[in-house]
Amino acid sequence: MSYRMRLYLDRMHQLDSNVCVAVNHTSQYRLIRNCFRVVSRLGDGIIWYTLMIGILYTQGANGVLPVLHMALAGLVGTLTYKWLKGKTLRPRPYEVCQDIFLTGKPLDKFSFPSGHTLHAVVFGLVALSYYPLLSVVIVPFVIMVGLSRVVLGLHYPSDVLAGAAIGAAIAGLSFLII
Repeated sequence: MSYRMRLYLDRMHQLDSNVCVAVNHTSQYRLIRNCFRVVSRLGDGIIWYTLMIGILYTQGANGVLPVLHMALAGLVGTLTYKWLKGKTLRPRPYEVCQDIFLTGKPLDKFSFPSGHTLHAVVFGLVALSYYPLLSVVIVPFVIMVGLSRVVLGLHYPSDVLAGAAIGAAIAGLSFLII
């Protein structure tokens, strides 16, 4: 690797770490910490499963395709992020940087990519393609899920951005198939 490339990557890592520390330090405030803990917990899947049940309940047979679409895209997301985490083995920020406060509960060992963000984007984009009026609730929630991962000390911003990009790619590809 060239010197310039190494220097660029070092600067990007430093920026990623600095933003991570700054955002994470907002978790020192109880209201912020507790709010993002709730968002993160809902992002574990609770909100998406509830949405799918709600769609089936309110839409009946018309809700089957959207729910199957969400479930299949979510499954691809799970397989993708687990595979990537196993290949990259990036440690979580709180394990590397003593300035990071761990204020959330990690679901697995590694950081890259953010599975919560990946799934929030996958489920959110698929749901919005069928029910665009839900955007007033889904878009802010997806953003909050991504933020929660950094606030709680579980992910670097680059993990969240990668999770969002991968989630968008999976959702986009799912529309070509379904």
